[in-house]
Amino acid sequence: MTLEATTSRESRIAGQRGPQVPDGTADRITVLESRRAQAVAEVGPRRRGEFGARERIDLLLDAGSFTETGLFVRARPAGDDARRPYGDGVVTGYGTVDSRPVCVFAQDSSVFGGSMGEAFGEKTVALMDLALKTGCPVVGLNDGGGARIQEGVTSLALYAELVRRNVRASGVIPQISVVLGPCAGGAAYSPAITDFTVMVDGASHMFVTGPDVIEAVTGECTSAEELGGARTSNSVNGNAHFLAADEVEALDTVRDLLSYLPANNLDRPPQYAPTAEPAGARLDDIVPDRLGQAYDMRDVLRAVVDDGELLEVQELFAKNIICALALVDGSSVGVVANQPLHAAGVLDIDASEKAARFVRFCDAFGIPLLTFADVPGYLSGVRQEQAGIIRRGAKLLYAYAEATVPKVTVVVRKAYGGGYAVMGSKHLGADINLAWPTARIAVMGAEGAVGILHRRELASADDPEALRARLVATYESTHGTPYLAAERGYVDAVIAPRDTRAHVCRALRALRGKRAPMPERRHGNIPL
Repeated sequence: MTLEATTSRESRIAGQRGPQVPDGTADRITVLESRRAQAVAEVGPRRRGEFGARERIDLLLDAGSFTETGLFVRARPAGDDARRPYGDGVVTGYGTVDSRPVCVFAQDSSVFGGSMGEAFGEKTVALMDLALKTGCPVVGLNDGGGARIQEGVTSLALYAELVRRNVRASGVIPQISVVLGPCAGGAAYSPAITDFTVMVDGASHMFVTGPDVIEAVTGECTSAEELGGARTSNSVNGNAHFLAADEVEALDTVRDLLSYLPANNLDRPPQYAPTAEPAGARLDDIVPDRLGQAYDMRDVLRAVVDDGELLEVQELFAKNIICALALVDGSSVGVVANQPLHAAGVLDIDASEKAARFVRFCDAFGIPLLTFADVPGYLSGVRQEQAGIIRRGAKLLYAYAEATVPKVTVVVRKAYGGGYAVMGSKHLGADINLAWPTARIAVMGAEGAVGILHRRELASADDPEALRARLVATYESTHGTPYLAAERGYVDAVIAPRDTRAHVCRALRALRGKRAPMPERRHGNIPL
């Protein structure tokens, strides 16, 4: 080996090791500052119009609260001349949101495209372990190119390690994923396991297989937006929970979401000063006299919750059911409500799975459940049956029956058949059940019931329509009211709509000390 070659090799090694450390303290601090400047510098170009990883963290956290971990971690070498930037493409650390501790990691697209290598994965896993040990939420800002191909199986191993941490943390600390760019392949499964996913319209993409590969394998032509864009993920497949117009709104959504949640499963949700009661008199006229006429259930909810504010979860997916976080009397509640504006509020596969996951989240973190029922039942039909409405619809039954948090239910109008049972009924363990005078609690609607019970009489009647009208009126007066259920104790009180908030507040106050131990077991077996 020539002297020139030896010198060149030693120069490369010295460059990888960073500047040599002088003897004096002042000189050592100078070297530290030099290394720190090198560590926070962006290595390559990032996508135009986006914030950098550290800028995103600063937008999320309280000003000046961020403490970075693993700043000087370097990428593992793939050869003598391999670039080894500090941080290895992910910024990790902890800070506060509204003065409450949060752990956060942000993938840096300027380093190897934000792809996960060994050091990248180890930093992220270490942060997850820290969040679990300290009992604080973890927020992941995803903007990466998936597994780092040049590091081979190591990057795949770290994805599996990350998912294992996601599962360990599930139901212990809140986990929130924000997708701010691409999130493909193995990288997409970690956000799928976390509690909530926020995406940015026109910028975020989340899919297992990209459009180029799909076209090469199957011949199908599609775009990244159609395949797994933010709108597709929020409205079609339900992979995401919130749609933001831009990155700033996405991070504001995370801050808003955290304001409703406890730090972990052993803490209580945050408590705020109660607000003045909204005017509830308009609720007396909100339900139309005609049974088939729609109305917006959100108008009911806003008249009950503090300040009329709802943070809807999966607002664009399965619109026939509403899932939202809100405050009642200053305390967090999870609201589940049928939405008559969409498919009459019927329960189908998507609505059942959406609500079941939300109910289980609230139960895991001690957030009381407030249910508003106006449901004609489960959706029937060949497509729903073949797609598994029995198995998948049972998830919501399971979730309500399993939940041990305080559960308060208000029957607003229809509560028919299996829909009555599943929407927070007494029989699934609800604590306080209320009903409006407009409630109709029965096996089915009067028209259908009369058609089945009196089909022979109707077939032989001289005037079947007049007979049908009389029979329907009789059925309505007997079964189409909340009073038969109240007589049985299935409804605790029939209340004037204007008094709903007052009754709900009293019920939730009475239930604050609720204890409902479950049988000892590893876990149940929800019909997945």
